[in-house]
Amino acid sequence: MRLFVMVGAPGAGKGTQAAILARALGVPHVASGELFRAAIRGETPLGRQVQEFMGRGALVPDELAIRLILHRLAEPDAADGAILDGFPRTRPQAAALDAALARRGAKVTGALYVGVREQELLRRLSGRWLCRAEGHSYHAVDHPPVRPGVCDIDGSELYQRDDDRPATVRARLERQLPPMYEVVDHYTERGILTAVDGEQSIEQVTEVLLRAMTQPAR
Repeated sequence: MRLFVMVGAPGAGKGTQAAILARALGVPHVASGELFRAAIRGETPLGRQVQEFMGRGALVPDELAIRLILHRLAEPDAADGAILDGFPRTRPQAAALDAALARRGAKVTGALYVGVREQELLRRLSGRWLCRAEGHSYHAVDHPPVRPGVCDIDGSELYQRDDDRPATVRARLERQLPPMYEVVDHYTERGILTAVDGEQSIEQVTEVLLRAMTQPAR
């Protein structure tokens, strides 16, 4: 099994890349958030434990998250590998995942880091606007509406969510970037990190990552 971990800040595009790369390689894209939601929908014993934490707004414990990931990796479609997206987010999580995989005779084959400057992350995340009718998404710079403040599709008013306001985005990045950089350090020290400039086009980023992923296993 060739198991890859996507690493990147919110707004870096790692989820987009994970989906593209998974399709290209014919392996599942295992996004932790969707994994949690699927477990809850399935009403499995693990899913009920996840619901217990998420229902009260608490973080899913690392041990439970790893158990879910290992359970997912044991499914037939992951026999040749998978791409993890959204976990690990901290260095202790990365170390715990390494240990859990080692107990099963497996390991993380490579970590794929999509790097984007903090100022660019702020620009990307704080530029989003949504229409009130259907939630159609726009970006102040990258995808602006034809008429300012008005949805091109249904003519409804555009608004910005509190989560997308610059001050909120900046505070979110201040919380999330330091532990992410520690994850980068963890995989760098293991000698399995591939870093790519995430400010290139989507196609250019994909090309670099796909080339790294298809090299012979180390």
